[in-house]
Amino acid sequence: MIQDMNEGFKPIKNEPPTSFRGKIKFFGRMLLDLQILTIYNDIKKELPQFSGMILDVGCGQSPYRYLLKSGTEYKGIDVAEASSFNYENKDIIPFDGTNIPFDDNTFDGLICTEVLEHVYDHQALVNEIHRVCKRGAKGIITVPFSARYHYIPYDYFRYTPSALEKIFSDFSSVEITPRGTDILSICSKIIVLFARNLIPNSLTKIIFFPFWLLLLPVLGITVFTAHITRIFNLGTDHDPLGYTIKIVK
Repeated sequence: MIQDMNEGFKPIKNEPPTSFRGKIKFFGRMLLDLQILTIYNDIKKELPQFSGMILDVGCGQSPYRYLLKSGTEYKGIDVAEASSFNYENKDIIPFDGTNIPFDDNTFDGLICTEVLEHVYDHQALVNEIHRVCKRGAKGIITVPFSARYHYIPYDYFRYTPSALEKIFSDFSSVEITPRGTDILSICSKIIVLFARNLIPNSLTKIIFFPFWLLLLPVLGITVFTAHITRIFNLGTDHDPLGYTIKIVK
């Protein structure tokens, strides 16, 4: 299937902070990108505790690899279609999106961030993750909940905790936590609305560009509200930005 070239506001590639410029881009982005911010906040708590052989499924540019402590052995896998969305990682081991090219009981840890929504047969992939993990292996997975249709046409699902419990039921321990609240989700939508319209890439956007400039104070208030909401966990977590799943085989 051919990528839909009409995806008007494509996701920005998530790259690791491996240089001074990369650090400014990585951490500066979190001021506005609430999805990435909440994912990072959960990931950074877990990855420094991982050891041994670590598998990153759908790794993209391996943005969180740097959080792993020295001595871990990292393997990142992704599909060939990733290159269609500007992902170019020379360390990627290619796979078909379902069958993980490693033996049973190989890995001590597992990373899989914002991937399952892009896998039509997600249960088959999760079964493969279970197969290649050692007994006692830990994993951290994130999925979006309040997110726009993206990486078209390879975007298939949004998951509830009820569904996630069933999908990961073969693991001995499954802990599912929401990332953010309904207020944070609303703020995220408003920020994306501004970002989409402040990039004048069509005649209509050029005409209305001054209007969006006048509304910039609204964007400032929204960003401020978002971070206050995140710090004090305001709102209900029944409509979050996404979910983080911590598993143990």
